[in-house]
Amino acid sequence: MKDDRKNRIIKLLEEINSFRMCGPSDDPDEITAVTSGLRYLTIQLKKASMALLPASLNDQIANIEVEINDICGAYDAKAELDALSFEIKQVLNGEIFEEPKITKSTINNQELLKLIEKLKNTMVSVSTGGQRIQNVNFEYQKTYGEVDVELRNRKLENPNPYPDLWEWYGRWSIGDLPSYQSRRQFLSEMFNPLLEELRNREAGKQPTILQKPTGWARVDRTIEEIRNRLSSATTEEQYQAIGLLCRDALISLAQSVYDPKKHPNMDGIQPSETDAKRMLKNYITSTLASSSNEAARKHAKAAYDLANDLQHRRTANFRQAALCTEATASIINVIAIISGRRDP
Repeated sequence: MKDDRKNRIIKLLEEINSFRMCGPSDDPDEITAVTSGLRYLTIQLKKASMALLPASLNDQIANIEVEINDICGAYDAKAELDALSFEIKQVLNGEIFEEPKITKSTINNQELLKLIEKLKNTMVSVSTGGQRIQNVNFEYQKTYGEVDVELRNRKLENPNPYPDLWEWYGRWSIGDLPSYQSRRQFLSEMFNPLLEELRNREAGKQPTILQKPTGWARVDRTIEEIRNRLSSATTEEQYQAIGLLCRDALISLAQSVYDPKKHPNMDGIQPSETDAKRMLKNYITSTLASSSNEAARKHAKAAYDLANDLQHRRTANFRQAALCTEATASIINVIAIISGRRDP
């Protein structure tokens, strides 16, 4: 049975490696067929590998998603799967595999920034008529490996899925990045959030989320705690705790503004003292009753749903915690504006 499963995984990897892709300008039906086919193979690989591969490899595979009709995302997913293929086959062939160990950082944030800028500049150069890939790929791969380790040491995700410049060549060549400017823009959008985070850390700055007090004491105390924890969190458990604090902030917010006499129940159900979603829904719907405020109501509800979803995720990292914090900040600011606490 185990050998059958190993053979199944190897066969799936071979099918993925040789899978025929298409470009974003191809027929929509072909794009649907290609992305659906790669999605099927990816799901099958996830299921087949669960009991046979180390946790670190399974986690990397599990994080790869293919959305139907998203051909650019499919190219990224295939690049990641192709990169993992060698390690997976090593494990299946019985070769020694060690879970990646996080070693102590050997460079500071300023030095790491320089290495990331070096990677970005090299990627820009090879894709805009500058350096030739064969002349700089070895140095690029070496720098990429060093950067990847340093980011994992800092509990930061690596936004660059291209450990080899030929994979970057495959990405920019599929058709949706036809100009030099579009490639520069793509790389800026990919790298800039990480560069900004590292610059903030180097400057000793806290995240610029939830900075202005609301005047609601319990909300402001929780916000301060969220800000402090987000700036110092490094483990999954610490990021999860930020999600719980966001929930507490929303409960305190709802309790501060909701009045059952002024804000009647929309569904006939009396909200409990911790039912933040229903209390805020009643408050928003009653306070922004006119049709002209429909967009504001939808924004507030969407912000709450995002915060609520993120705080219940079983895995947590900086980006998810920061996104949860941003969603919480958004709804707190919306309610503060509605209530008049942001008036001049």
